[in-house]
Amino acid sequence: MTSPTTASGQPPPDYPTDWTFDVVVKDGATVRLRPILPDDAPGLQSLISRMGRESIYHRFFRIKTTLTADELAYFTQLNYSDRMAFVAIHEGQIVGVGRYDRSKEDPRVAEVAFAMADAHQGRGIGTRLLEQLTDYAREHGIEAFRAFVLADNHAMIRVFRNAGYLMHRELDEGVYTVEFPTADSPEVLAAEAEHEKRSVAASLLPVFYPNAVAVIGASRNPTSIGGRLFRNLLQGDFSGPVFPVNPNAEVVRSVKAYPSILEVPGRVDLAFIVVPAPHVMDAVDQCAAKGVKGLVVISAGFSEVGGEGAELEAQLLEKVRSAGMRMVGPNCMGVLNTDPVVSMDGQFGPLFPPRGNVGFSSQSGALGIAILDYTTRLNIGISTFVSVGNKADISGNDLLLYWEDDPATDVIVLYLESFGNPRRFARIARRIGKRKPIVAVKSGRTSAGARAASSHTGSLATLDIAADALFRQAGVIRADTLEQLFDVTALLATQPIPVGRRVAVLTNAGGPGILAVDALESNGLVVPELSEDLQVRLQEHLSSAAAVRNPIDMIASAGPDEYRRCLEELRHSDEVDSVIVIHIPAAPEGLDDIAAAISEAAAGYATHDKTLLAVMMRAGGAPRALAMGEVPVYRFPEAAARALARVVKHGEWRVHPDGEVPHLDGIDEKAANAVVSGALAAAEVDEDGLWLDPEDVDAVLRAFGLDLPRAAVAASADDAVAIAAEFESSAVLKVISPSALHKSDVGGIALDVAGESEVRQAFAAVTGAVPDASGALVQEYVPGGHEVIIGMTEDPTFGPLIAFGLGGVFVELIGDVAFRIHPLTDVDAAEMIGDVKSARLLEGYRGAPPGDIPALREALLRVSALVEAVPEIVEMDLNPVKVGAPGEGVRPVDARIRVRPVHGSWVPSRRDIPSAV
Repeated sequence: MTSPTTASGQPPPDYPTDWTFDVVVKDGATVRLRPILPDDAPGLQSLISRMGRESIYHRFFRIKTTLTADELAYFTQLNYSDRMAFVAIHEGQIVGVGRYDRSKEDPRVAEVAFAMADAHQGRGIGTRLLEQLTDYAREHGIEAFRAFVLADNHAMIRVFRNAGYLMHRELDEGVYTVEFPTADSPEVLAAEAEHEKRSVAASLLPVFYPNAVAVIGASRNPTSIGGRLFRNLLQGDFSGPVFPVNPNAEVVRSVKAYPSILEVPGRVDLAFIVVPAPHVMDAVDQCAAKGVKGLVVISAGFSEVGGEGAELEAQLLEKVRSAGMRMVGPNCMGVLNTDPVVSMDGQFGPLFPPRGNVGFSSQSGALGIAILDYTTRLNIGISTFVSVGNKADISGNDLLLYWEDDPATDVIVLYLESFGNPRRFARIARRIGKRKPIVAVKSGRTSAGARAASSHTGSLATLDIAADALFRQAGVIRADTLEQLFDVTALLATQPIPVGRRVAVLTNAGGPGILAVDALESNGLVVPELSEDLQVRLQEHLSSAAAVRNPIDMIASAGPDEYRRCLEELRHSDEVDSVIVIHIPAAPEGLDDIAAAISEAAAGYATHDKTLLAVMMRAGGAPRALAMGEVPVYRFPEAAARALARVVKHGEWRVHPDGEVPHLDGIDEKAANAVVSGALAAAEVDEDGLWLDPEDVDAVLRAFGLDLPRAAVAASADDAVAIAAEFESSAVLKVISPSALHKSDVGGIALDVAGESEVRQAFAAVTGAVPDASGALVQEYVPGGHEVIIGMTEDPTFGPLIAFGLGGVFVELIGDVAFRIHPLTDVDAAEMIGDVKSARLLEGYRGAPPGDIPALREALLRVSALVEAVPEIVEMDLNPVKVGAPGEGVRPVDARIRVRPVHGSWVPSRRDIPSAV
């Protein structure tokens, strides 16, 4: 987005430049919301002139035709704190404004008011302005809004109600006084999510369901991209007209061509642009003039090449959004929709996949071609496919919102190379995944993950760990490879999600059955021994040589009848949740009949909510009877077991409680922020920030109920002796040095020191361990307890990551650490502890003393709350944290906190929620 400026070329000094957002409204159009500028006075006057008498009366309680110079100055010249206003801009015009004025009598309350051009009422712009204004007001200490609304102004009351606010209304002489809190509530968040989903879905309809399309750059050369794309649209039987645009050809593939889209007769909903990058801008301008609603920019040469290409893409996006269009790409492969209502093959690859229930998004065009090839070979049916390319406008998040209520899509599959807004992705995916599974493969598992780290937590965190944490919290099924992606997708597209971990293995050979059992159990699934009753029923259909305990080895002589009958018995059994059926062809004949028997059984399994997977161990792949996609078919049992395990875990996530961010007592946000602000103001801070002094670290943690042992900094041995003498217990001395991250490695720490002589010796030892020591921290010694680490590091893409693991000197040696993306819920905190294998020690493993696990969970939540309240914190180590016996609590005994100004860093805020683009 571009930053607005005044006539002088710069916005006012206090202008909040990071509060400009492009949002999608109810009818799918794009509208820009930004803080008002003094130079907006003419635009505001124009808005008043486009408002009808009734709208003017509802806003000002009297009829006005213009605003006076004083009024315009008052409405446009603000301090952006006590007085604030956002304007909504569509196609270069101000079409709406929302504002608040803080009450002088009660600074926690502000009066709010809105004005909207008549032609733009009912589009949801007022709701978007209210959401934006509410977020801004809350961040500036305003706890409630008050509005004065005429009794017959039903539209304004509806805006407040539709936003999910719990209103208090009082009617006095025909005027309602409406009050509502600015704080989040489940109702507000649900309303915002619903508005976002409907708006984005509406904006994408011209892309997926156009009535007419044009190909700008359609070519008569059948091998060119423009030629292949145009051919695919024609051969795919697109339901509407396809117009080729080519100034150098009169006809393309027997279809009349046009030199410009402006000369195409009638309306065009969607335009594919396949011209060199320098000509894309002119094509977009013509599409805007034509009234095109959707663009698919195939052309490359934008941000993927960097430099001028990135600048060109920014200009392209500005044009697209200013015109209220939506865009796929640039640098993409295209879009397709298999729905026979539209039947659009708008991509330049050679294959059009079978119709099905899988929505597929690929960030790579080349891989998109391979993906369509594999889906066709594996008969995985596609509903819609989008190659998002550079994701300048339409992103994976937008597609998720479209697919959420798309009746043709039951499974969502993503190939990702990067995240645009990970927090928004997690929020959307968590909601959608409860109804429609999302499968993703994320490339870049190791690149960009290594970075210089100055804390234990930072050295343990990588980009891939962050992605894993994101997927886990959002309920996304992560595949490590494209092969696994297709294995999982084939299962989800054809079978119900299992309700449990119990699996039966039915096979005609013992070896593959054993391999299947090993793979299932190593992936956390259960292969139970079947009851005697079920074994007897199975044995009735099989040879006496068969084994029926589970795995069920029918032996090589088993034919179609044995497969059919045994599968029927397992389908009706309540002892298993899934069945893997394995076949190795023992003879060239009979394979098709066995495949037909398995296919016949699959229909019954679907009606009983029981999951069936087939393994056909032959080089030729699935027989014809199983190739129609009714049951997923794998070549080896290990692949089937891995796919099933991932799907089972997803099913468990679906029924798992979401958790909530709890309210914690004993927190003083103002105190912590004051300490950090003071430290930053008192020092020259570079882009890396600074490490807080021990006293400041202690004050910040204490403000959030995380009390360190008593401590003070000693500049000399005499200081150390004096400090230690005040402790009732012995002391710990720790060197203070910017280079000594691992104090124990360099001899920079001395434990359990008592008496003047020992303290002096310890001070000399720890300060002499490194050349840049500035003294020592003398701290009370806390004996006993389990040692754990709680930490935080800021990922530039994902934001803050919270870490938990075995503490002390073993943290990096063992690496048994769990990560979650901030903010933590109570469920996240509990799961983090459970994920760490060594945390079993806290439960009293093999006679070890148990630890206070509830207090540890609370400590994790307090760290998350601290990160939320003080966004300047970018790195933190509490290591070790001593975990006492049950009821004794936890206590960090060593802590480091790095801070830097929030400018240019990740800032936690809910204002990413209303932004739909």
